[in-house]
Order: sequence, then structure tokens, then C-alpha cells
Amino acid sequence: MANTGYGKRPAGDEDPYADPDFAHLIPRDAEIAVFIDHLEEGHAMGYKAIAAAHPRYGQQAVRVSLGRITAAGHLRWIREHITVEDNSMRWVTRTYWSRTRRSAEWWENFARERHGKDVTEHYFPGLTRVEEEADAEVVAEAEQVAAEAAADIEREEPVAEQPSAAYQALAEAGAVDGRMPLSDGDCRSLEPLAAQWLAHGASPQDITKALTDGLPPAVDNPGGLARNRLERKMPPKKAKIRQKAGRRAQVTRVLMVCGLCDADERTTEITHGLCRECMAEIETEGPVVFYGAVPDTFLPGPRESGGLEGADEVVDVTERVDALRRAAGLTSPKGRNR
Repeated sequence: MANTGYGKRPAGDEDPYADPDFAHLIPRDAEIAVFIDHLEEGHAMGYKAIAAAHPRYGQQAVRVSLGRITAAGHLRWIREHITVEDNSMRWVTRTYWSRTRRSAEWWENFARERHGKDVTEHYFPGLTRVEEEADAEVVAEAEQVAAEAAADIEREEPVAEQPSAAYQALAEAGAVDGRMPLSDGDCRSLEPLAAQWLAHGASPQDITKALTDGLPPAVDNPGGLARNRLERKMPPKKAKIRQKAGRRAQVTRVLMVCGLCDADERTTEITHGLCRECMAEIETEGPVVFYGAVPDTFLPGPRESGGLEGADEVVDVTERVDALRRAAGLTSPKGRNR
């Protein structure tokens, strides 16, 4: 399986399963297409991952077949530019699969419809496959600040490490109540417990209050009492509530990507889901099958007895046309034309 948010994604609005779904492909391509069609949504779609899972074909065979399946109209790679309301931006490459054969125009329209989509529920900020982007001025300013900070560090004398918030909260107990003077050793020993309090959503003041409220008249072992109270009064971990406000993600640009070399429309021409170089590569194994319409009627050839060419009567070839449409994947089992 691919990382969460990536891998095989259905293009949607597909016809039911039928035997002629991939009849227009050569046997190896058809077999790999059926194999991909039955993979779970989210399965990795790289040729290496598919070859590792397929029992018969290796990486090169799968790579070429993926290219031919793409050109035939079943597969597309689309690069989506995601902009989040916290002003972060990134490119994400999605893989869309369609059991139903689609024309190049259909895929282009599908990509255009992705533009402007709200993808908040499907946005995973830690899984970017392509470069992250930022405003050039912001980058320049950040680099300048970093350079100045580095220069300042070189000029300044080394300073002692600042104590953590957990350590400071423990040390504050003695100042709030003289019966709880915690030594440096006590604070360092109890620091992990205090840090756990802070991780659960408590404030430093909550820690100090828990250590000083309701103390007995005399405290013989402040460190032991502090440990007992920190362990016994540990607050429950607060559930993290997802704040959608300010994190809404939207597709702000869409590019078609070559299915074999990962180049996109910014650097090369993409035709039928492939660049020219990759299209030429897969054509070395034979003619590539593209999406094409089947004519509604056919005229028979000239009669053996002669006669004017084209003067023959038009014959009813409905059954033949229906068979051809089914074989080409242009008619659903219910007879609905696409």
C-alpha cells in the first residue's frame, strides 16, 4: 500500500465489471490492467510496486504495460497544487484509475474539474512527494534572519542552557510555599513527570498549585511528597481537537503528468497521459491503442457481379456494431452508450 493519501484512486462513474473491459489491449497489457483493477484503493501504483506484487511480470514489462494502459485511457497521473489557509503550499501527485475506458478529452476535463476542489479531508501535510513551495520574499527574509542569527551566535559568548518549563514549575514551588523547597536534584528527578503534566495540557501554574495546595504543617521530605502528588494527581490527556479553521486545503492548480517519467506540463507536452519520449518507448513494442469511436453503420464492399461503386444497398449491421462496441468498451451491459 502507498502512504496515506496516495496510491490508486478511482476516477468515479464507472460501468459494472464486464468481460470486454480490457479486450482492446494486447494480452499482457490486459492481464496487468485486470490485476490493477482488482488492487485495493490506495495501493502503490509505481511499476516497481506492481511488479513486486504481480506473479508473472517484472519491472520493465510492467512499466511498458502501464504506459500502454495509460495511453489507452484507463490511467492518469495528475499533479495538484495544494494551498492551505495557513499560507503553506505544496505539490501532490495523485494517481487516478478508471476501469471504464476514457478519452483524452474526458481526462482533460476531469483534471480541470479538480481545480478549486476543497480537499481538506484528504489533505496530509506530512506526505508531500514533490517540492514544497513558499513565497520568494518569505524565503529570502528567512534566509537573511538565519544568516544574521548565525553571525550573532559566532560573536556572542556561549550561554548556559535554559531550564525547561517543567523544571521551572518545580523550582517555583519552593518560592510559593517555603515548606516545598525542591533541590536541583529533586527538580531534575521529577522533571519527566512535570513534563508529562504539560504534555497532557496542564500549565506550569497547575503543577505549582498541585505541589503547594493543602500542605501539612511540616513537610519532612519535599521531594517524596512532590513525586507522590505528581503521580497521583496526573491530569488526563486532553484529546486533540482538529481545528479546521485556518487549515482548509484547496487545489489551486492542476497539471497532467507523464505516467512513466514523472515530467509534467511545465516542461514537456503530455499527450494521452505520456510525454513524447515515453510514448516513443512504448511504441517500440507495437502500435499503441488509443481511445477511438466505432462508426454506427458500415457499407459492404462492391458486389462480385460489378455495378457502380457505392451503389450497393445499405445493410443492417446492428448486431455487428453492438459486438464491436462491447469489445471496444463503448457500450455498457445495459446497452447505454457512453
